[in-house]
Amino acid sequence: MKWRKLGHIFEPANNYLWMQTHASNPVAVHIAGDAYRIYFSCRDKTNVSSIGYIDIDLKSPFKIVSISEEPVLGPGDLGTFDDSGTSLCNIIRVKGVQYLYYLGWNLSVLVPWRNSIGMAVYNEPAGKYEKIRNAPIMDRSSIDPFSLSYCFVMQDNDIFRMWYGSNLSWGKDRKDMAYVIKYADSNDGIDWRRDGDISLNFNNDAEYALARPCVIKDGHVYKMWYSYRGLFYRIGYAESKDGINWNRKDELVGIDVSQSGWDSEMICYPNIFDHNGQRYMLYNGNGYGRSGFGLAVLDHD
Repeated sequence: MKWRKLGHIFEPANNYLWMQTHASNPVAVHIAGDAYRIYFSCRDKTNVSSIGYIDIDLKSPFKIVSISEEPVLGPGDLGTFDDSGTSLCNIIRVKGVQYLYYLGWNLSVLVPWRNSIGMAVYNEPAGKYEKIRNAPIMDRSSIDPFSLSYCFVMQDNDIFRMWYGSNLSWGKDRKDMAYVIKYADSNDGIDWRRDGDISLNFNNDAEYALARPCVIKDGHVYKMWYSYRGLFYRIGYAESKDGINWNRKDELVGIDVSQSGWDSEMICYPNIFDHNGQRYMLYNGNGYGRSGFGLAVLDHD
């Protein structure tokens, strides 16, 4: 597997009050032909996140066709689970309806945050995404008592599968957060079953974060791209026969940081999609998306 970097696509530059910096967690949604809408998480001057988008044509991906003037999804009401921000996880189509999964941010006192997973549905007549409730669809529990992180949801035959981040601990140091990737499933994509088993764990003592999975099913093999870090994020790769138990194969991922530029310190938060027989990857670079996102294509062997 070898990814060829096509280049840097987008970085916010004080576009709007709600879109001052960052274009994290990019997700590609096909519009028509070669046109794609790229959703992402951005921040205002106080670091509160919302979800916006740009439109591009894959034939000329560095030319921005349009950019959202208003947030697709913003923070919730004061006191709700997402009152400190909303960050994009992924978007799927279910019987023609778009389900948007996102991470709701709650700032805390003794620890930096406590996050939960929310969901919005695209209202076609209104032309906007609407949160299905003011409460999360997956929250902290006896299985995940500390905090949740980014999820990826797939409809797989008659069930929905979710891979999500879960903190195993909290502490004074960022390294003490220790979050891994776990598994859950659902009949409707809203109410989830989970047993706490870890699907993807650390490779060594230097790692302390596995984040933002993206899963594709090729035949009978589940393939996952994700972020892992000790000092700086890198993109990893794993495979599974059942979608629950995974084997890390980071040495096969075929993409790394550049020698200089916007993705020279870290690469993270991959989103994989197929178009016209080619496989593409959107990904973030330096600063957890502060430098925006770029595009790579998988070269055929």
